[in-house]
Amino acid sequence: MTSSSLSRSRLSTTRRPSRRTLLAGVASGAALAAVGTPVPVAAADSRDDGSGHRLPPPEAGALRAAIDDLAHPRASGAQLRVTGSAGRWYGTSGVSDPATGRPVGLNDKVRAGSVTKAFVATAALQLADEGRLRLESPVRHYLPGLLPERFGAITVAQLLDHTSGLPDHVGLPDRSTPEAVVRHRFDRWTPQRIVATVTGGELKFRPGSKQEYRGINYVLAALVIEQVTGRPYGVEIRNRILRPLRLGHTSFPSANGNEVSIHGPHMHGCLEMSDGTLTDITEFDMSSTYADGEIVTSTGDLHRFLAALFSGALLPQRQLRRMFTLPPAHVRMSDGTPARYSTGLQTATVNGVTLWGKTGQYYGYATGMFATRDQQRRLVWSFTPVQLDADQSPMAQRIAEAATLRQADSVGTVEAEPSAATLSRRVPTGPGRLLCP
Repeated sequence: MTSSSLSRSRLSTTRRPSRRTLLAGVASGAALAAVGTPVPVAAADSRDDGSGHRLPPPEAGALRAAIDDLAHPRASGAQLRVTGSAGRWYGTSGVSDPATGRPVGLNDKVRAGSVTKAFVATAALQLADEGRLRLESPVRHYLPGLLPERFGAITVAQLLDHTSGLPDHVGLPDRSTPEAVVRHRFDRWTPQRIVATVTGGELKFRPGSKQEYRGINYVLAALVIEQVTGRPYGVEIRNRILRPLRLGHTSFPSANGNEVSIHGPHMHGCLEMSDGTLTDITEFDMSSTYADGEIVTSTGDLHRFLAALFSGALLPQRQLRRMFTLPPAHVRMSDGTPARYSTGLQTATVNGVTLWGKTGQYYGYATGMFATRDQQRRLVWSFTPVQLDADQSPMAQRIAEAATLRQADSVGTVEAEPSAATLSRRVPTGPGRLLCP
C-alpha cells in the first residue's frame, strides 16, 4: 500500500472538535471530509468506478493490515465490511468491551455521527418527490420565526448541500478537553436551542455561493421534515427507511426519549483523560447533536442502506441524481478548494477510484460508508479511537486505499464471510496498547 501508484487522496478527520462544532463534537467544515481529488459534476452520475475499469476482488491481506493497526490512531477495536459485485471481505480487530475482553463482533452497534445526514437527506428527497416539500423554497417558509429575516434567502436545498452560509455557533459549552467532554456528556438540549446559537450572527457568505460543511444545516433540515410530516424526524426515517429495509440495529435517540444507552451488543467508546487514564463514554445524551449526528447503527445496517440507496430502491432517479451531483464548479469550499459535498453525501477519489458516501465521528467512535456508483465496491467501517485530539484519518485512509487496490495478489485472497470463531483478531493489552478499563 505504499506504492507510488497509490493516490494520496485523504479521507481526513479533524484533530480536535472545535467549540464551533455543534455541541457534541461531530466534525464540521473540512473535518471528516473526503478531501482527495474532487469529482466533477459531469462525473457525478457515472455508472462505473470513476475510471471505466473493472475492479479486482478485494485484497484480503491489505484489508486485514488496515484494521489490525490499532496504534495509528490508537483504538480499542475495528470492524470492516467490503462487498460489491467484485467480491467481498469481512473482518474485525480488537475488543468491543474492554471490561470483559469481548472481541469485536461484526454486528456490534456503534455511534455513527454524521452518517445521520445521509438518512436525513434521503427522507427529505422522498418528501420532495411526493410533492410535500419544495427544495427550492426558503427555510423560513417551513419554519417561520425560527430564523431571522436576514436569513430569508436560504433554501432547503442549500441546507442539504451545505451552501447555506449560516454563521458560526456562539455560546456553546467548551468541550475542548476530554474532561470537559465527560462533564457535559449528559447535557440536555432542544433543536431550537441549537439553532439559537447561530441566529445572532451574520451570514458568512451569500447562500449558494460557497460550500461549508455545517451540522446546523441538518438540524434545520430535520426540523423542516418534522414541520411537513407532523412527526419527529427519527420516527419519519424509521417508517420510511428503517422498517422497509429491516434495519433492526439502527435507531435515533431523539425518537426514543433521548435514550443515552446503546442496547444490545455494541462497541464501547472511550476517551483518554489528561492523566492517561481511560473513561468509558458510551453513554451520551445525543440531544446536543440531534440530526447532525445522533444515529446508532451497525456496519451491517449501513451496508444494506448504502446498497438500497445506490440501487434506487429508496429514491427515484431524478432525486437520486442530487445525491451524486456536486454544486456548480464555481461554488467552492470556503477555504477555496473544490466543493466535495452533494445532497447528503461526500466524494473522494482514491487510487483513481471514485467513491461516494459519508463519514461520521462522535466521541469514541469513527465510522464511514462508501461505494462506487456502480457498486463494484462497497466499504463500511467503524472503529473506536481513544484520543480526543488525534487525527483519525490514517485508519480511514488505510481502509480506503486497501479497498481500492487495482490488483489483488491472487483469487485466493478473496474471503467469504468467516465464522464467528475466526472473524476477530484479538489485540493483546499491554504497554503501548491503551484500552478502556
